[in-house]
Amino acid sequence: MKVVVLAGPESSGKSWLAAELQAHFGGLMVGEYVRHFIDHHQRDTTLADIPAIARGQLAWEDAARARQPELLILDTHLLTNKLWSQTLFGDYPAWLDSELLARHYDLHLLLSPDDVEWTADGQRCQPDLADRQAFFQCSLEWMQQHQQAVLVIRGDWQARRTAAFAAVEKLL
Repeated sequence: MKVVVLAGPESSGKSWLAAELQAHFGGLMVGEYVRHFIDHHQRDTTLADIPAIARGQLAWEDAARARQPELLILDTHLLTNKLWSQTLFGDYPAWLDSELLARHYDLHLLLSPDDVEWTADGQRCQPDLADRQAFFQCSLEWMQQHQQAVLVIRGDWQARRTAAFAAVEKLL
């Protein structure tokens, strides 16, 4: 099983690209649990919600891993939960670190916020490009610090799709 994670700031194309990859390569795709959580609770999240959101994301990921697909595509993973918690609340549950590092990911496709427009969707909250660039930089630094396989994806939508497809093709 090969596991590919789409990572990066909001509105950089993670969900779109995850769906494109699944349509082209097959496999299983795991969505972003926090969207389900917000839709269900119909309120802004709090620091107290982060453990439930992270456990929900892990449960979805682990259920997909148990099915042993040839390709597992994750629209996000715990790094996003950690960074959003830090961004919004200045803190995060410490256990996120060990849980994140306990799982193997073959490739992180880290999407840059540059070259694509931010799109409001009722859940996004970082319309300022500088904020999204800072989130991207924190993601990249974490991946480099923890020696994770990462490919930075930049450019317009077609360039992102082309680069991601080539990377997954090579991985498989």
